[in-house]
Amino acid sequence: MKIYLAGSVPKGDAEAAKFDNWRERYQQVLGKVFDASFIDPYDRKLDESDFLQVFGVDCKHIKDSDLIVVYAENRLGVGTSQEMVVAKYFSKPVLTVLPKDTYHRRQNVVFNGSTVKDWIHPFIHSFSDAIIEDIKDVETVKDNLLKGRIKTISIIDEALDYLETL
Repeated sequence: MKIYLAGSVPKGDAEAAKFDNWRERYQQVLGKVFDASFIDPYDRKLDESDFLQVFGVDCKHIKDSDLIVVYAENRLGVGTSQEMVVAKYFSKPVLTVLPKDTYHRRQNVVFNGSTVKDWIHPFIHSFSDAIIEDIKDVETVKDNLLKGRIKTISIIDEALDYLETL
């Protein structure tokens, strides 16, 4: 099994020197649950000025993976959110680690006078097959990710169809 670790990467050498490598923590936990190898999108020697090459390599890694694990403990960047879309394009299961009371998941949020008790960003919710609060909870969703219904890019059409029923 190949697991792609989607999430923030340092932007340049200066940022890399002080970067919290969350991928190491995730690999330790996931390695106890899955017999897997890990794909780290930052672990490469690419010409970062060749944007199509960088994008293509990430897309190929996602295509070749069996599971995409998204680090959403902090605010997602555009790259991570697009990795989720690419995963659905290739019909890959997406596990998102999204703790409560973080940027994309808030408790008791009031919208137009109505309270949403556990608000999750709609794009993250729609492109995830499972959401857990802590990577240590992965065992609770393992079977669903490997044997359950996996969303595809058709989730976009499903959302549009749903609007027709309202």
